[in-house]
Amino acid sequence: MSGNGIAAAGTNHTRLLVISRTKEEDVSWVENELPGLGTAIYVADDQNATLHPPKNKGHEVMIYLTYLIDNYDNLSDVTLFMHAHRFSGHNNELFGHDAVQTIKRLSNRRVIREGYVNLRCSWTPGCPDWMHPRLMEEDIMKQEQFLLGQSWSEIFPLNELPEVLAQPCCAQFALSKERIQSIPRARFVFYRDWLMRTPISDYISGRIWEYVWHFVFTGQNIVCPAMHVCYCDAYGLCLGGKDQLDEYFGLLGQRQKYKKELRSWDEKLKVADDATAAGFADEAVQLEIQDPHHRTFLTQKLDAITGELDKRKNAALIKGEDPRIRAEEAGRDWKLGDGF
Repeated sequence: MSGNGIAAAGTNHTRLLVISRTKEEDVSWVENELPGLGTAIYVADDQNATLHPPKNKGHEVMIYLTYLIDNYDNLSDVTLFMHAHRFSGHNNELFGHDAVQTIKRLSNRRVIREGYVNLRCSWTPGCPDWMHPRLMEEDIMKQEQFLLGQSWSEIFPLNELPEVLAQPCCAQFALSKERIQSIPRARFVFYRDWLMRTPISDYISGRIWEYVWHFVFTGQNIVCPAMHVCYCDAYGLCLGGKDQLDEYFGLLGQRQKYKKELRSWDEKLKVADDATAAGFADEAVQLEIQDPHHRTFLTQKLDAITGELDKRKNAALIKGEDPRIRAEEAGRDWKLGDGF
């Protein structure tokens, strides 16, 4: 384990990053991009690694629980639990799916306030209505759903099986020290014992936990913060509200559409050029692009949309530097001196 938790800039709260990795996964980005950050990087499939779980099962679940058990009395104020990949759809789209930006921008104060913060703002998949563990038929798109219902009483013997479980995917979250220690250490041991002895496969046992972490740490079966609140209060990207965030995603969709059209146009041009170069004049004529200025049009549209997106994002980040604006967009009380 590297460090005992380093205070994030602008706060007195200590922070530590727990990562679940395999031998093949490269995590050099952590040291290169986040120097000084305390880390606990576990290698799931190497029993000779300095940090490793007692059994390679359940993907990140075994590692997260092992960290909580072994460090229960020596926690940082804020602990982040993440996967090994830097760039992934599991991370936030508006920060380029970059784990580094998620970690750097995450507000310790929001984690302290909330206790549990899912690091992913996007609702897709997972919210607002995802797992239905009371359904008795299997769903090929949610293989873990049926087995979650079957296993619920083993994992949570004192809790009624909810009709719905929902939170944003993908098993990456941050916890406050207070929230972790509000749960007896013995319960984490109990959860890990279940994982070690269950006949459910490595893959599915891990997937089961993807949609119960929030229940463990909040007691709520649905934890789906508004996306604009998540981006603003947790990361300081304050676009102004739901409508403004929807507009921003609309522009992203338009940009993607024009990018796709431009790629298709370039492919047609290449086919036509190749045909001409090969001496197939007739084919080249048939493939002739009717509007020679269309590529310029597409490029100009892309540049305009990208410029507008950058303008809005930069303004939103500036707004996010004001703790009052963050509080207003999150709908929470704020007074001078409260900070973030």
